[in-house]
Amino acid sequence: MRLCDRHEREFVLGPTHEEVVTALVRDEVNSYKRLPLTVYQIQTKYRDERRPRHGLLRCREFIMKDAYSFHLDADSLQAQYDRMVDAYHRVMQRLNLTYCAVEADAGAIGGSGRTHEFMALTNIGEDTIVSCGHCGYAANLEKAVSQSDSASAVNIEALPDSVGAGHTKDVDTKAVQIEEARSTGEASTADLPVRIHTPRVKTIEELTAYLQVESSQTIKTLLYVADGEPVAVLVRGDHEVNETKVMRALTANKLELADSETVMRVTGAPTGFAGPVGLTIKCLVDKDAAHVEDAVVGANEQDYHLMHVKAGRDYALTMVGDYRNVVEGERCVHCGHALSFHLGIELGHVFELGTKYTDKLGAQVMNKSGQMQTLLMGCYGIGVSRMMSAIVEQMQHERGLRWPVSVAPYLVHVIPVSMKDAAQAEAASRLAEDMSSFGATVLWDDRDERFGVKLADADLIGCPIRIVIGKHIAEGKVELILPDACTSALVTVEQAVHTVRMYTNRS
Repeated sequence: MRLCDRHEREFVLGPTHEEVVTALVRDEVNSYKRLPLTVYQIQTKYRDERRPRHGLLRCREFIMKDAYSFHLDADSLQAQYDRMVDAYHRVMQRLNLTYCAVEADAGAIGGSGRTHEFMALTNIGEDTIVSCGHCGYAANLEKAVSQSDSASAVNIEALPDSVGAGHTKDVDTKAVQIEEARSTGEASTADLPVRIHTPRVKTIEELTAYLQVESSQTIKTLLYVADGEPVAVLVRGDHEVNETKVMRALTANKLELADSETVMRVTGAPTGFAGPVGLTIKCLVDKDAAHVEDAVVGANEQDYHLMHVKAGRDYALTMVGDYRNVVEGERCVHCGHALSFHLGIELGHVFELGTKYTDKLGAQVMNKSGQMQTLLMGCYGIGVSRMMSAIVEQMQHERGLRWPVSVAPYLVHVIPVSMKDAAQAEAASRLAEDMSSFGATVLWDDRDERFGVKLADADLIGCPIRIVIGKHIAEGKVELILPDACTSALVTVEQAVHTVRMYTNRS
């Protein structure tokens, strides 16, 4: 979040504070005897979100808990990381959230070690979670991997890693003639790419319909600009580029799709006709695209494509890797079962940063041998504001919501049907006093309001336990509604107090 004061001086509001905390520890800690060390903060953060939405879920101002740990060796860092992961699991469980911990990409925070996100499952989630119901594998879509459905088709290692400029033969043909050529065996025996006229055919859908081929037989060539330099990414026509994986492979700080002018300058053709044959820029080839032996690609010429293109023969394989999104239903790399997709809200993120910040900022201490040694670092964040939004999304019902016991504004909501009834009013007052005496937080609705209005407000407030005092108070009984109960129960006043005491001790 950038801003200027009245003197046009520029300022930035911190979205996170790894650098500041690292500098603080550097200046305050000079001996291994003070390690390991963990410091934390809970405060307001600011980020200039492009599209703030969903209330507290994504906003420009929010509250976060951040912890930072510093260590002398990798074993100590890994142990603290595991303790933090365990603590985050316990936090999510106490909040009664439906969640999962997933492998994640380190993103801008960076780091060389492990990183996991804690995701609350909800239909309005902004992140896609890829998971295996059989072995428990789970990862953010940015990080997820799957078994390749063509992994055994071609030995990429045996293909040449460089090719000549490439030659093609022209075929002035229509779709029907292409089909005739394929039926004669040209598709499998062609030793050169075939240049075909594809007027106004730009998308994969249009191309497959025009040529009557499967999208998995086509290769998309997408042009990006990475840190100011144009690069090409090749994926199969039925796959989508994973920009996070591309950035990681290039170690780029910024990646964006090339504009139409850049595409024209690099390929000599407008958007929609780019292809790998003859390209002189860096090309990242997804491993599944490299397996397509008889591929259809753009010809780098308006209204033309190439058929019968082969990796290694017609274009170079200098950077082959995993550059695509996993597709739902593909097989898990660990157990071979089908992967499923879910939407989630990121609530927490933990990182093994290694020396990314401590090395650059000179955070060192003297070790046992009397030598100066760079610290290892981990960081661990929880979005406090976002957790409230996630709880509401998961705990809501058609009339309101029900807060988890651990974070409810009040544990018990005491509702007399009528404050004009002396017995009900007296019982409500006595109940509130008794329960408060052992630490229960009690909200007593003593308004002279209609009972229906009180119930509607109680649904919106969402206290976990509700005690309704009505006509049965003459028998010493009240209506008790518990957090995990769908119906109410008629119990004695003593039983109600005893139940609330158990929930108070548990929380």
